[in-house]
Amino acid sequence: MSRTATLIFALVAYAIFFATFLYLICFVGDLAIAKRTVDRGPDGPVAVAVIVNLALIALFGLQHSVMARPAFKARWTKIVPPPAERSVYVLAASLALIVLFTLWRPIPQTLWDVSGTLLALPLWLAFAAGWGIVLVSTFLLNHFELFGLQQAWFNFSGRTADKPQLRQPLFYKWVAHPIYSGFFLAFWAIPQMTIGHLLLAVGMSAYMLIGIRHEERDLTNYYGDDYQAYRAGVGKLVPRFRRRAS
Repeated sequence: MSRTATLIFALVAYAIFFATFLYLICFVGDLAIAKRTVDRGPDGPVAVAVIVNLALIALFGLQHSVMARPAFKARWTKIVPPPAERSVYVLAASLALIVLFTLWRPIPQTLWDVSGTLLALPLWLAFAAGWGIVLVSTFLLNHFELFGLQQAWFNFSGRTADKPQLRQPLFYKWVAHPIYSGFFLAFWAIPQMTIGHLLLAVGMSAYMLIGIRHEERDLTNYYGDDYQAYRAGVGKLVPRFRRRAS
């Protein structure tokens, strides 16, 4: 793949990701601008819906976790050019979500509904804050490297990326995984909770907790004692604000 083709591919993959991310917000929030959401779609037997939905969550979780592991990357980059590897991962994750949007079966029975009460606004604000934390946290790390654009641009321009450093900007001073924290808020802070939404929230939460274990193991292998010292001084998902050693 030429440098120009790699850059074009990275831009297309990023555009698909960003559109998918915006739709995910609408999907999870059951927002009216989306035709298909967690609570709106084809009717069917509850047992079938549970099986299909769990399979869709598992598909996303497996793709997201397996392709992120260093051992997989080492083998995968023998097939995919290294500058395009992250973009392929981003595209695969987007496609897994698109499949989930398309095949998801709502289970509309309501578990709680505080719409129209004083609790609705705080929950919607928490929902919005969750997505905001996710997006801001990607920029605190390196948004364009995280989604493959930097690798393709450096390859195109002949630049070499600096060695990754263990940094703690803003949220990362108090919590190790603010991206996951934001997703927890986004999936759970909702005025109306249906059985289908609960299944999505529980499934994605389970995936994230498993993913955190693998991610921390990989970071410890890469950064060693520095990462262990950092993790000892911050919360995992809930901020720890007490003073810690640098």
